[in-house]
Amino acid sequence: MKTLRFICLLLATLTAFTANSKEKLVWPREIEASGNVITLYQPQLESLNGNMLDGRMAVSINTKDDEMIFGALWFSATLLTDMENRTADLVKLEIPMVKFPDVEDESKLEKLKELVIADLEALDVQMSLDRILADLENEENLELLNDQLNNNPPEIYYRSSPSVLVIIDGDPIMKTVENSSLEYVQNTPFLILKRKSDYFLKGGDYWFTASDVLSKDWKQTKSVPKEVKKVADKMMEKEKEPEVEGSDAIPEIIVSSVPAELISSDGKLEYETIKGTSLLYVKNSENDIIMDINSQNHFVLLNGRWFSSKTLADGDWAFVEPNDLPEDFAKIPEDESIATVRASVPGTPEAKEAKYEQQMPQTAVVDRKTATVTVEYDGDPKFEKIEDSEVEYAINTASTVLRIKGKYYCVDDGIWFESTKASGPWIVSDSRPVEVDEIPPSAPVYNVKYVYIYDSTPDVVYVGYTPGYCHSYWYNGCVFYGTGYYYRPWYGSYYYPRPWTFGFGVHYNPYTGWGFNVGFSYGWFHMNYYGGGYGWWGPAGYRHGYRHGYHHGYHHGYRDGYLRGYAGGYANGRYNSRNIYNRRDRGIRSTSDVRNTNLPNRRDNVSSRPSSRPNNVYTDRDGNIMRRDNNGNWQQENKRPSTRPDLPNKSGNTNATRPSTRPTQPTQRPSTRPTQPTQRPATRPTQPTQRPSARPSTRPNTLERDFNSRNRGTTRYNNFRNTRPTTTPRSRPMPTRGGGMRR
Repeated sequence: MKTLRFICLLLATLTAFTANSKEKLVWPREIEASGNVITLYQPQLESLNGNMLDGRMAVSINTKDDEMIFGALWFSATLLTDMENRTADLVKLEIPMVKFPDVEDESKLEKLKELVIADLEALDVQMSLDRILADLENEENLELLNDQLNNNPPEIYYRSSPSVLVIIDGDPIMKTVENSSLEYVQNTPFLILKRKSDYFLKGGDYWFTASDVLSKDWKQTKSVPKEVKKVADKMMEKEKEPEVEGSDAIPEIIVSSVPAELISSDGKLEYETIKGTSLLYVKNSENDIIMDINSQNHFVLLNGRWFSSKTLADGDWAFVEPNDLPEDFAKIPEDESIATVRASVPGTPEAKEAKYEQQMPQTAVVDRKTATVTVEYDGDPKFEKIEDSEVEYAINTASTVLRIKGKYYCVDDGIWFESTKASGPWIVSDSRPVEVDEIPPSAPVYNVKYVYIYDSTPDVVYVGYTPGYCHSYWYNGCVFYGTGYYYRPWYGSYYYPRPWTFGFGVHYNPYTGWGFNVGFSYGWFHMNYYGGGYGWWGPAGYRHGYRHGYHHGYHHGYRDGYLRGYAGGYANGRYNSRNIYNRRDRGIRSTSDVRNTNLPNRRDNVSSRPSSRPNNVYTDRDGNIMRRDNNGNWQQENKRPSTRPDLPNKSGNTNATRPSTRPTQPTQRPSTRPTQPTQRPATRPTQPTQRPSARPSTRPNTLERDFNSRNRGTTRYNNFRNTRPTTTPRSRPMPTRGGGMRR
C-alpha cells in the first residue's frame, strides 16, 4: 500500500512538473507590475549570431486606470539551449528600444518604458527551440557559406538479397589477441578473427569464414574452433539482440577497405508513383531511391548527398549538386512515404529548418575548477602541420590536440583546454585561437572550428558547439554528413581511427540529427569495438550502430522516419544521444542551473503567467502593432503610425548605458558564420496618418510570413511534445522481408 501511495505521489509530482514546464512555453505571457498588466506576445526573431539572439515583440499594457496601450520592443539576449528538451532560455536580456506610438506625453512614455524594461529584463524567458527555428527562417540576411567538401561518390554496392557491408579502415592491420594464438583485424568495427590461415567473421548467432579477409567469397560456417568462440565472447559488447524477421536467411558478406555504401531492395525493384510529379520511388527498400522518369536516372540519398546513375547494379555513380536536382524533387508532397528526403532538397521548409539547426548551438557552462581532461599518446607526442595554416595536430592520440604558436590546445567534449605542454596539465581555456578558422575540411581536426567560447568569469566559461563539431555541414542549400575526405588513421601500439563519412548508412532527422544503420540490410549483424571504435563516429562517440539510428523502414513516411527516429533516441526515459556535454560527470553546469542568476537588475519576485489573450498580435519592423483575425485580415492597433527605430550599431554593445556583463563574442567568427549588417536603415517612409479599419492578408507580406512561421513552429513543438514519451506507432504494418528488423 505504501508503495502504491509513493508511486501515485511520484506520478502526481511528475505530472505537475511537466505541466509547469509546458506552461512556461505558452504565449502570450503576462506580468503584473504596480497594478498594471503587461502582456508579452510571442517574439519575432531577427538574427542568431553565435549564442546571441536578436528580435522584437509586441507588448500591451493594461494600466491600473484600465487604459490599453500597445507598443513594440527590440531585444538582444544570450541563448542557453537544452537540445534534449528542445528549449532555450533567453538570459542577460537587453532592451535597447521600446516604442509606444500612440503615447505623445514624454513623461508618460518614459515611465512606460521603464516599467517594461525593468520587469522584462528581470524575467526568466524560455522558448521552444522549434518555434525559434521556424521563426529564424524569415531572417533575410543569413547566408551560410558553403564548405569546400569532397563530394566524390564512394563505392556503392546494390543488392536485392540480404547482405552486409563490412568496412575495413585501409589495408587490414592484424594484431595478436592477448593470451591467445589468434589475431584480429584491428582497423574495423566488426569482429574478424584469424586462426592460422583462416578468417572468421561473427554476426549474431552466425559465423562466416574465408581464406582472405578481403575475399568476395565469405561462406557461412558452423565449424568454428572453440578458441575462436571463446575469444569472441570476451571481445564482443553485450547488447540485447533486436527482434528480426526472416532471420534464417544467410546474407552475402561484402568487405571493403575503402569508403563504401550498401543500398538494397527486398527482391526485384518495386516502383511507386510520387503523386503530382514525374518521379517514382523504390518502395521495397530501406534506402531513399528515386527514379526520374524524364531522364531515366536513379537518385540515391547518402549522407545528405544525392548520387545518380542510370542503373543501380554496377552503376556509374556521379554526385549531383543540390541545385541541379530535377524540379519535381521540390514538389514531393509532405504526406508521401518518401517525404523524409525533403530535408535534402534545397528550398523546402524542411531544408530551411535544417539550415537553422546548423546555426543553433548546444551550450553549457564549464566550471573552471572541476573540468579536466587527460591526454594519452602512443609513445612521444607527434604533430603534423596542416597545409596553409599555422596549426599542427597530434596524430598519435585519440584526443584532439592542436599546437599553435608553441601553445597546446585540446578540444574534449566540446570544451577548449590549454596547456604549455603536450601532455598537460590542462586548464579550461577562456579564449578560442583564431587560427582554427584556417583549418580546411581536408584536415581530420576540421570539426573543432565549430566549438566556441562565448564568455567567461573567474569561476566559469560559457561554451557551445554547433552541429559542425559532430560532422554536419552546410552545402548549397542542404546539410551533409561528413567532409567526404578519407583521413589516415594512426597505427602503432594502438589503432586510433578518424571519422568516416561513408560506410555507416547515415540519414538526417530534424529532431535527433544524424542517425546510423551501419550499411546493413540485415538487422542482426553485431559489431566489435575492441581496440577503440570511438573515432569512427567522431566526438559524439556514437557506438550503437543500426539499432539506435534512423531506420525508416520501407514506406512509412514521416511518422516512421522523422518522428520515429526521434522516439528511438530515448533510453531509460531520457534522451541522451545528442548533447556531448552530458558525457561529463563533472565540470558542467546545466542550462537550467544558470538562467538569469547574478544579473544586474535581477528581481526574484518578477514572474510571468500564460495569458488568456490569443497569440495573434505582431509588430512590424517599424514598430506598428498589428493584429490578425481568423479571416486573415490585419488590423493596426496603434492609431499613430510608427517609424523604424534607429537601433544602435550591432558591432558593439546595444546600449552604452547597460552593464558590461553581456558575454563577449569570439574575436573571429568561423567562415561559415553569416555576416550581419552593421547598421539598420535610419528610417522608413512615414505611414498614413489615418488608421485603416482593416487590412487584407496580402498587405503585410512579412507579417503573414511571421504568422505562418509561428504556426509551423507551434506544430513542430506539439509534435515533439506528443511523440516524446513513447515510440510512435506505425501508420501501417511493415512488410515481411528476409533479415528485416521490426522496430
